[in-house]
Amino acid sequence: MPIKKHFYTYKQQPFNSHKKKRQKICISTAIAALLLVILIASIAVAVYGWLAKKPFSKTTKTMALLGMTASHLQFLMGMILYFLSPLGMSNFSGAAMKNAITRLYIVEHPIMMIIGVALITIGYMKAKRLTDDNRKFKTLALFYSLGLLFFLSRIPWATWTL
Repeated sequence: MPIKKHFYTYKQQPFNSHKKKRQKICISTAIAALLLVILIASIAVAVYGWLAKKPFSKTTKTMALLGMTASHLQFLMGMILYFLSPLGMSNFSGAAMKNAITRLYIVEHPIMMIIGVALITIGYMKAKRLTDDNRKFKTLALFYSLGLLFFLSRIPWATWTL
């Protein structure tokens, strides 16, 4: 039943509606944390292979592919949330740009995530085309690390709850 207040109409929310929103955010955060773990593992494998001058094995390629795939899946989920969440595209306005937190959610976070995913994808594609194993490891380590750096720079840490 609507409640009239200050010329606006508000609908009363069910008692536990805030819990569902919190669960969606926690699931999103957990998947993002999993992505970070997979990316760090991919970077560790690439750096180890590069410094130890190891041959580029099928396991290494699978680990790199897993890192890229995880970043793409997180990107897809982020885009869905961006267009469905009230913190995303629907909140876009001139007034929102003046607030640092809303600007982070609307512009900064999505742009940095897109750049990070692009760097990881470029790194994987470049490494796939190279023939020298040491250069493959170096390329993966460099591009995946840059992608991770972009991710870490604009994660809304204040809202992360696992």
